[in-house]
Order: sequence, then C-alpha cells, then structure tokens
Amino acid sequence: MRPASAGPCVQKRRGLAMGFTDFISNSINYMTTMRITDIIDILIVAGLIYACIRLIRRTNAIRLARGIVLILLALVVSDLLNLQMVGSLLRRIVEIGLIAIVIIFQPEIRRLLERMGSGKFAYFFGAPGVPVTMEAVINQTVLACASMSESRTGALIVFERTSSLNDQIATGTVVNADVSSELLRNIFFVNSPLHDGAVIMRDGRLAAAGCMLPLSNNASLSSDLGMRHRAGIGMSEHSDAVVAIVSEETGSISIAMDGMLKRHLTPETFGKILRAELMPDVGEQPKKRGIPGLIDAAKSFKVKKNDKKER
Repeated sequence: MRPASAGPCVQKRRGLAMGFTDFISNSINYMTTMRITDIIDILIVAGLIYACIRLIRRTNAIRLARGIVLILLALVVSDLLNLQMVGSLLRRIVEIGLIAIVIIFQPEIRRLLERMGSGKFAYFFGAPGVPVTMEAVINQTVLACASMSESRTGALIVFERTSSLNDQIATGTVVNADVSSELLRNIFFVNSPLHDGAVIMRDGRLAAAGCMLPLSNNASLSSDLGMRHRAGIGMSEHSDAVVAIVSEETGSISIAMDGMLKRHLTPETFGKILRAELMPDVGEQPKKRGIPGLIDAAKSFKVKKNDKKER
C-alpha cells in the first residue's frame, strides 16, 4: 500500500515551522558576523527614530503621524495587489506630503537645528539638564495667588504637563524667566499690559505671559463664571494642563483639571493640589527620560528576573 500523503494543513504547518527555523538560524548567523561598527550604526538609527517619535509627541502630531503611516501602508498594499492607479495616486500624495511636513514642522525643525548648533542636541536622548525645584515654583505660585486673592487681582496660570502648549505660547509674549511671587504679581497687576492673558509655566520656568486660551463650550457651567474661569476650564479640556485661577470679583482661588473646576480653595489646599499633580510621589525618584531611562528599565527588569530565579 502507498502511504497516505500529508494533508494541506499539515504541510502548511511544516512550511511555517521550517520558515521560522530558517529565520532564527539566519538571524543567529547574522548576529555572529556583526561588527562594532554595525552595533554603533544600529544605535545611531535607533536614537534618531526615538528623537523623531519624541518630537512628534511634544508637538501633538500623533494623529498626523498615524495618517502618514496609513498612507504608507495603503501604498504597500497597492503594490502587492498591483493597483497601478491607486499606487500612482498615493506616490504623488507622498511626494507632496514630504514638502507639507517640512512646512508644518518648520518651527520644530528650526528649534532642533538650533539645539544641535548650541550643543543641546543631547536633550532628545534624555540627558539631564539643570535641575528645577518644582517645590520652589509651587511655593512662589501659592504666595502670589494668596496675595492676589486678598487684593482681588485676577490671575490665570497654566502648568504645562505632557501636552504641548506651543500654540498658546505663540499667542503671548515669551518671558522664559525664573518663577517668583513678585514677577507673577507684576504680570497680573491691573495696569500691566499682560494682565488680561494667561501665564504658561513650562519645565519649572515662566515660559510666556499674555497668552490666549480656548474657551470652554460646556453649556452646563455656572452662569457666575467669567471669561477667565471659562478659559481655564477650556484649556484643561483641550490638554492635561493644570490651570490655577484667581477670581477678580471674589478673590477665590480655583484649579481646573480635565474639564473640572475646584473652587474656593484655601492657599494650603491649593498648594497641596499643585504638589499632588505636578510633583512625583514622596519616596519615588523622578524617572529618567530617553535612552538612560530605557537602560534603567532594562536593569530593573534584570534584577527582578534574578530575584525570581533565586526564589
């Protein structure tokens, strides 16, 4: 009798197993032939890719990046299916898109080149900069808001977190100064030309003043809230920023986060909320960014793995 031939499913599984085995063996052979220059080359490319991803995250261009990836995937699929007209159209879109990306990201590209020329390019790879004491920034902000609350001076202070506020900073006057109670009170003084706008804090520094913020469209907000409160709530709806507000009519201190408003805060409660939102928890070390952070995470994973083996 002639032995029965294997079914198509078995043959397919064998083919996949052989293909996977060949892939593993080829990968091992390639790794054994790698040189030091190859490793350096891979690290440089990985660092550039990481810098691009971080640049996209800081400019809130994640949706734009997703659209570009979808177009590239559609181009690959059109080539596989031999869709000539669709492929030709997508190639034209990609060609025009490259020019559009340069135009859209012109400020970010210029800032990147300036950092490269000034020796600050390591910022993208997580190099530690000058340490900023957020505790001091919060203390100065609480002192200023308490003083403005007593004098009923309106104030609007935005603390930037992960969502970039470049668009709002562009509408104001760049200050880039250390935070102090006196500076905040002078900015929001009634006769000051910048008192009507918002102050934006970035990385523990006063980045800009006189900035315009988006107003909230929430129809359920209380009718006694003025434009300053609606702007603070609107900013918290469009980003993850923490917004401090001092009412000009009542002098009450409020905080807007995630579209919610906490009103009539005492200076002590106001300071506690800012510390809880802007500072790491007590006992936790601030996480490193970039490649140093990845190295620390790998070390931590290795230590945990060794602990499990010992147990």
